[in-house]
Amino acid sequence: MRKGLAVSPGIVVGRALVVDCALRDGLESTRLGTGQTTAELERLQRAIASTASDLAALVTKVETQVGVRAADIFRSHQLILADESLTKKVKDQIVQHGLTATSALNVAFQDYKTIFEQIEDEYLRHRLADVRDVIARIQSQLVVSANNGFDVGMDPLVVVAREILPSQAVSLGDINVAGIVTETGSNTSHAAILARSRAIPAVSGLIGITAELRSGDTVIVDGRNGDVIVNPGPEVLTVYRTMQRDFAQLRDRLIERRDLPTVTPDGVDVELMANIHDLAGARLAVDFGAVGVGLYRTEYFFLTHPSIPDEDEQVETYSQVIEAAPTRRVTIRTLDLGGDKVIPFLGHRGEANPFLGWRSLRISFEHPELFQTQIRGILRSACCGRVRLLFPMVTTPDEIQRVRRFVRRSQAELRRRGVPFSEDIEIGAMIEVPAAAICIDKLLESVDFVSIGSNDLVQYITAADRDNPKVAHLCDPLSLAVLRVITIVVDACSVANKPVAVCGEMAGQPRACLALLGLGVRQFSMSPALIPTIKELVRSTPVAEAQKCAQYALTLTTSRQIRGHLTRHLHRLCPKLEMLDTTQ
Repeated sequence: MRKGLAVSPGIVVGRALVVDCALRDGLESTRLGTGQTTAELERLQRAIASTASDLAALVTKVETQVGVRAADIFRSHQLILADESLTKKVKDQIVQHGLTATSALNVAFQDYKTIFEQIEDEYLRHRLADVRDVIARIQSQLVVSANNGFDVGMDPLVVVAREILPSQAVSLGDINVAGIVTETGSNTSHAAILARSRAIPAVSGLIGITAELRSGDTVIVDGRNGDVIVNPGPEVLTVYRTMQRDFAQLRDRLIERRDLPTVTPDGVDVELMANIHDLAGARLAVDFGAVGVGLYRTEYFFLTHPSIPDEDEQVETYSQVIEAAPTRRVTIRTLDLGGDKVIPFLGHRGEANPFLGWRSLRISFEHPELFQTQIRGILRSACCGRVRLLFPMVTTPDEIQRVRRFVRRSQAELRRRGVPFSEDIEIGAMIEVPAAAICIDKLLESVDFVSIGSNDLVQYITAADRDNPKVAHLCDPLSLAVLRVITIVVDACSVANKPVAVCGEMAGQPRACLALLGLGVRQFSMSPALIPTIKELVRSTPVAEAQKCAQYALTLTTSRQIRGHLTRHLHRLCPKLEMLDTTQ
């Protein structure tokens, strides 16, 4: 048994599908079976051809929408892809050493890395990032098929990977993913968000698991406590299959109650909305009883698009999501890129602290045409329903004034073109940066609503990278500092009579939700699959009791004390939720 970090609740027994196309040192190479060389060379050639086609389309679209300089990045990538020395390196590894195309590409990259590290010119040395991008593009074409002929079939599969990026997630869309296990990641990683949005059990933090498992192995994933068991015996299998059935039955009973009103025993209405990133998520939001979409992460559309979506493509995609969402009520967030979400056409910055650097709204301001194209797309699609426009990582009040100027210019352009759009769309700010929380009274003068993005807010308050295992223990949403900052924001919104929602992963954690309810939060947005659990909690918790619980929590000192206090109340109010909760 391996112990990892529980990131999405549930239990599943399935066959492993090992997927790994990470470019890193020390990766154990995978070798071909007898007689597979020719087929592997053909598979590589198809991947290269697809990559060439994608790059050609990107050059045209980036030049049109972002500019010639940005398009030059992809022209250089075309030259790298066309370099016969790269192709020869990879093919030699396949023919002479019997490596799979994925492993051969990794070996080729390590060779280039060694060469580039010896170059004294800093500009040329940084071009290694371009080589990495090209090889990663080729590998993305090989993601699922690099399993030595393993027959995916229709059986429940446990995807095992070092990490899962948004672009890789799209490649997994046609298979029956029943569980996810990753070496890296946290409760707020791409894999965790993907898993919870699809109600898929998931465990992360299992270093070396991709080397230990082979595609086809039987795997048990217990996403409640982080356990992963490989090739268990018949007795263990029987026990976990029973637990899997019991968990599913409990979850189904809660889903059956999805149409019941989300009202506390003392008569307080609470709104439970969904965080989504695609059309499938909007449909799941309906299935799980959401009253709307509280956060539509549009960057995933860009991250998984083969090029740059133009205005009409964005309108089509956003409109489909709005029409499929519960009550056609959707809060659309503009691009939240940077940090760990990178699009090559925006350039390589090589920042030492990317989460504190050029990201989110700051990127949008630097690419005004890209920004206004998205705003126009959202304004046009807003004719389909009740849509709000949300801007990420707002830091200062003057940024909201700048945002409003972008919106006005976008509206003026649409009027000039005679295109229908929403004239009175509400504008909101995500509270993720402590500076914004401290100045919340001034921000509220210029916005119609705010959403607390707890994932980044917790990280910035505690100055702890949530994906760094050495400091992740400090990145705790139940720390006193986090609860105090949220209290400041919620109280200020109450005074200003402006709506406030919590839309980070904190909203879907029962202990945290109990505290937030007591602090005055009445709008929560979370992964769709978590909504039935939180609805059960809300319907079992009088607000008066939640308030007493939260106020006492604010008198405590440590996260452990706060968590223990909330746990005792949670078990007394709604003991059945313990089986569905991963936040121990």
